[in-house]
Amino acid sequence: MASPLIRILICEDQTLLRESLRTVLDLEPGLRVVGMAADGAEAVTSAAALRPDVILMDIKMPRLTGVEATAAITTRQPDARIIILTTFDHDEYIFEALEAGAMAYLLKDVPAAELVATIRRVHAGEHFIQPGTAARLLRAYGARGRLGHADAHAAQDGTDHLSERETDVLKLVARGASNREIADQLVLAEGTVKNYVSTILTKLHAANRTHAATLARERGII
Repeated sequence: MASPLIRILICEDQTLLRESLRTVLDLEPGLRVVGMAADGAEAVTSAAALRPDVILMDIKMPRLTGVEATAAITTRQPDARIIILTTFDHDEYIFEALEAGAMAYLLKDVPAAELVATIRRVHAGEHFIQPGTAARLLRAYGARGRLGHADAHAAQDGTDHLSERETDVLKLVARGASNREIADQLVLAEGTVKNYVSTILTKLHAANRTHAATLARERGII
């Protein structure tokens, strides 16, 4: 059976790069660019209209930044799979992008094969940051206490302990599953799953689903 077609939205303010990305991706089997946005506001409206499987998002764009657009999209579409593709290898941008709901962070000098592989991984529900960036990010978390005093306190007093069912839900959240998909797999009502996710975010002091998955991996919960 053929793999499902991955529909892609490119959000990039540089026309030449937008067109180049479309050319490269449309040549790949199983990938199709279904839309392109030239600024952050257009990215939000295009994502809502097209419902793409994967969104490539630049950081620096007119009207709305990539982080702002990512936050707006994931608020409306919690299951959106967004890859930040940028020239900026700055910790603050990475932190903000992940907190906004991005699932991957890549630099624009990435080889085409790695970009394609990341698109497929994110479409499958995986999170990805380039190894060198990820190593520096983890050091920054430790050095700057980015997780915050609340996270440290939770780790000490055990308030982030999850039940077996909450852990099951969190594992599926980390794979990118929607509430409906989790409900179907665990034979639960969708409203029950929503409550579990809310409880998980509270226990982990997580800003969103992506942040919860990141924290859970760092703490060895999943």
